[in-house]
Amino acid sequence: MILVISSSLHPDSRSRILARASIDRLAEIGESAELFDLAVTSLPACDGASAYGDANVQELSKRIHTADCILIAAPVYNYDVNAAIKNAVELTGKAWTDKVVGLMLAAGGQGSYMSAMGLANSLMLDFRCVIVPRFIYATGESFEGNQLADDSIQNRVNQLVEESVRMSKALA
Repeated sequence: MILVISSSLHPDSRSRILARASIDRLAEIGESAELFDLAVTSLPACDGASAYGDANVQELSKRIHTADCILIAAPVYNYDVNAAIKNAVELTGKAWTDKVVGLMLAAGGQGSYMSAMGLANSLMLDFRCVIVPRFIYATGESFEGNQLADDSIQNRVNQLVEESVRMSKALA
C-alpha cells in the first residue's frame, strides 16, 4: 500500500491537488493507495509527551508503519515545507524507519526550489528513509482551479509515482 499524506491545512490547497493526482495515477497503474489528509484529520502539536497517545497520531503512525512507500504533498511557506508535515513526522517518528519517501511541493514562486531538502535530510538521517531522487516542485501557474493545468507537472507526478513504486518494490 502506498500512503499519500496531504499536509496542507488550506481549504483550496494546491499541494492537495498534487496528492490527488498521485492517488489517481496509483489507481491507473493498479497500486493500492490511501490518502491521509491533515486538513481532515487533525493532529495535536508535538509536546514531547502526551501528544503521542492521541488517537489520530496512533492511526497515522500505524498507516506509515504498514505502508510500502509514502508520498508527501506539502505546501512551501517561508522557504520550507509547512509546519504540519514537520509536526506529523515528529509525532510519528520511528514509524518512518526505512521507508521509501517521495516529495511533492507546491509553492508561490521559484525561489524555494530547495525547500524539500530540510525534510529530506531529516527523514534520511533520523529514520534512514530512502528519498526518491526525483521530486515535484510546482508553482502557481501549474494549477487552474482545483486541477493541474500543466501537462509537464502531470507527467512529473506520473514519473514520481512510478519511480516510488519501483523503488519500494526493489527494496522490499
